[in-house]
Amino acid sequence: MIERGATIRPVERSDLAALMAMIRELAAYERLADRVTGDQRQLEESLFELRAAEALIAEADGAPVGYAIYFTTFSSFLCRPGLWCEDVFVRPERRGEGLGRALFAAVAKVAAERGYERLDWVVLDWNESAIAFYRGLGASHLDDWQTMRLEGERLRLAASAGGE
Repeated sequence: MIERGATIRPVERSDLAALMAMIRELAAYERLADRVTGDQRQLEESLFELRAAEALIAEADGAPVGYAIYFTTFSSFLCRPGLWCEDVFVRPERRGEGLGRALFAAVAKVAAERGYERLDWVVLDWNESAIAFYRGLGASHLDDWQTMRLEGERLRLAASAGGE
């Protein structure tokens, strides 16, 4: 149960500084602070101009205390869209109040209301509290899939591998 007085709502442009700060907090928690290369302007462009992703913010006592970022995916097997939940984060001092569960439920509600068939995400293998949290929601672990990635220069090399 989310604490009384807490709200979850779509992110607005005026929330971007707080959202970027929490993204940095999440990266530090995940031991990936050096990987944050984006900035507030890029975040604004991605969320509000390109509409590449959507975000929710959790507020308590008038202050931002958490967020979720998600975007549409597609399953060729289901021939239906889904959502990818990129982040769910609650500031450490506000954990245990139901805010993470409420944020995740809000993302799941978006998927359900849009008629999407699934919600996917990844969790770091060492983050036992997050794994337990997701299992508690009924999530299944996909042991037979491994996340792969191309980024930066390797992405550009792959893009040029097909020739012209």
